[in-house]
Amino acid sequence: MCLAAFGIRPATNVATEAAFGTGETEPAIPGRDRGSADHAFAAVDAYLQEQIYAMGIPSVSLAIIKDGQAVHQAAFGSADDSGRPMTPQTPVLLASTSKSLTAIAVMQQVEAGLLELDEPARTYLPWFSMSDKRAAAITVRHLLHQTSGLSTADGSAFGASDAQDPDALEQGVRDLADARLVNEPGARFTYSNANYNILGLLVQTVSGQPFGDYMQEQVFAPLDMADSHTTREAARADNLAAGYSLWFGTWWRQTDVPAATTGMPSTTLYSSAQDLGHELVALLEGGRYLDRRILRPESVQTLLTPQVRVDGSKRYAMAWFARPLEESTHSGAPTAADRGLPLLLEHQGEWGNTHTYQAMVPSSGLGVALLINGNDTSAPSRLQALDSNVLRILHGQPSEPIAAQEEWLQQYGWAAALVLLFAELASLALVLRFVAQKHTGSTSNTTRCRGILILWTVGAMALDTFLIWLAFVYAPAHFETYLAVIIYQFPDVGAALVPALTLALVCSLPRTVWLLSRLRMPGPIS
Repeated sequence: MCLAAFGIRPATNVATEAAFGTGETEPAIPGRDRGSADHAFAAVDAYLQEQIYAMGIPSVSLAIIKDGQAVHQAAFGSADDSGRPMTPQTPVLLASTSKSLTAIAVMQQVEAGLLELDEPARTYLPWFSMSDKRAAAITVRHLLHQTSGLSTADGSAFGASDAQDPDALEQGVRDLADARLVNEPGARFTYSNANYNILGLLVQTVSGQPFGDYMQEQVFAPLDMADSHTTREAARADNLAAGYSLWFGTWWRQTDVPAATTGMPSTTLYSSAQDLGHELVALLEGGRYLDRRILRPESVQTLLTPQVRVDGSKRYAMAWFARPLEESTHSGAPTAADRGLPLLLEHQGEWGNTHTYQAMVPSSGLGVALLINGNDTSAPSRLQALDSNVLRILHGQPSEPIAAQEEWLQQYGWAAALVLLFAELASLALVLRFVAQKHTGSTSNTTRCRGILILWTVGAMALDTFLIWLAFVYAPAHFETYLAVIIYQFPDVGAALVPALTLALVCSLPRTVWLLSRLRMPGPIS
């Protein structure tokens, strides 16, 4: 993608300067030294512009909150192929940062006495059941803490759908009837979008309002989130940023990826950096935004208190991951959850064509919202590194080098799919060559051709079998999702994998039958 169209030039060195003083753990934003704060914001802006240039990212928008107010907003790059500038008010598909907004709605219903955290979901949805009878024990708290036992795969199933029907949310929950739990409710953390989709339906049911209407009236409106939306149609009317995917590890391309309203409470809300800043203000101020209270302080404390261990020092609250701030801002810091270190609450959102991030440090009143209208699904860790580096710069630490952390199959899945497609095409081409080729009737030539046919029949069948196993068995199990989701959310992989699978499934039988028939024919093979 041409960065000249964005007016972007690379910054030099500023991203590694100590913005607030070496070794500090509290950012110097208003309340300390205005000059160092301005320097820090300039360093963050320069770093993001530098990364847009280096990585080809289409655009970034940013909001920084400190002590109950927005202290910095910025945006860089283009919102779509027309060159329309990105702004802090431009809506972006949130992906999983949608969950924090849904958690607010749930706690509002708890305050209203319409939901109880330790009451089973079936109390409010009597029809809610699964083939796994243990599901009857799933409570509202289990759903909020991602400890229901629902699998990651079952939570991703709607990622292949683009249904925009208002009833899609309830239908998506009903579609869980055949799901089986991966562990006992309450036993351990298992991340699943399905948990928050169920929560959204609970809010819709007990409030008597469609979930989208409820969010607009009870969450977005009091928080002045004017550029936040519950449907793609409404977001597009408000100049939604187009989504981009990194194709074949090489170029960013504007790409439509399914975003069904089925996943509205978990992944398919839309908002801007400025609006997410308003949400962060409310959460950091004990549930108050300006003169409006959206939650009581005790509800916010419940929502933000980590209760479930994820791994290492990482824990989970309600729609927020938690870890010691030092792990993010100091390279090589020891992992220790209980040393009294300042706590970082954060959540990233990953979709096939968008990346979002929210973070809070309650002890210092710091909040950060970062939105990118693109994603590299083969190596999302590269964009995730931007999130941590922004925090490092704000805390006077140098940014760390950006490198992909994913295993080879995810990083190079597009290459594997291309290789398999070319192999299938080569297999088909060789068969067509055998069909067209004429041979002499010599015994030696006939024997040689029969040997080649046998080897090719076995090899072609092995190729088809491997491709089908990889696509339908190994990859879905390994990545905890479904083949259809991989195809739609990894568009470059899907572009090569779909035709390769088509050849393997459609051509394998007639090709094998023809090859075997050639072997049975007496005399010369022609």
